Amino acid sequence: MTYQRLYVNIDHVATVRQARRSVDPDPVAAAVLCERAGADGITAHLREDRRHIQDADVLRLASTITTVLNLECAATEEMLDLAERLRPFTVTLVPERREEVTTEGGLDVVRGAAGLRLAIERLKRVGVKSSLFVDADAETIRRSADLGVDAIELHTGPYAHAPLEPRTLAALAESASLAVSLGLRVHAGHGLSIGNVRPVAAIPEIEELNIGHAIVGRALFVGIGDAVREIRREMTRARGE
Repeated sequence: MTYQRLYVNIDHVATVRQARRSVDPDPVAAAVLCERAGADGITAHLREDRRHIQDADVLRLASTITTVLNLECAATEEMLDLAERLRPFTVTLVPERREEVTTEGGLDVVRGAAGLRLAIERLKRVGVKSSLFVDADAETIRRSADLGVDAIELHTGPYAHAPLEPRTLAALAESASLAVSLGLRVHAGHGLSIGNVRPVAAIPEIEELNIGHAIVGRALFVGIGDAVREIRREMTRARGE
């Protein structure tokens, strides 16, 4: 089984900082510590309302980290302009609603097809890999492939909320297999933690996991480096490495 990458989402380090509108804790410093602990990449979601990550954070991340940056954002003109200037390794396009606490589901790749296709084409022109955050649904996977995207990130929230429900894990496995058969690379994330990551990490077609909230929360007790290493160990055991 091939090596599986771990990208650490550092949004919630910024969430703590923004509670006081201060400078600490610094999400960029956290990202560096995550890299030292074995993270293969750093993910940051720049939301329209700037509730956690700020523009300055993204610029500093791009110039500081030594792995790669996965910028999560909505497919808006503002965000695409930033992506074209910054040229992160990957842009993962996500749905976004101001009233949600966190991302609640995958993109609607049917109603949003025209805008997503244009966004993907813009990213390709500047050499940026594209990914779509989508639900584990066969028709959604097929529509994503039709849009010309490089990868999909499977929304693991339904599994994380009901890890003992066999259907949620089966949907992820079936979607991952279908995506690869259609030429897509497969990532996954949302709600994954040390307690539930192994079954998802064991799906052979999933080559990358994006994990943030659980790592930042665990860091309060063991430090962010050990929190990353704990997740990494669980992923490694799941892959039989």
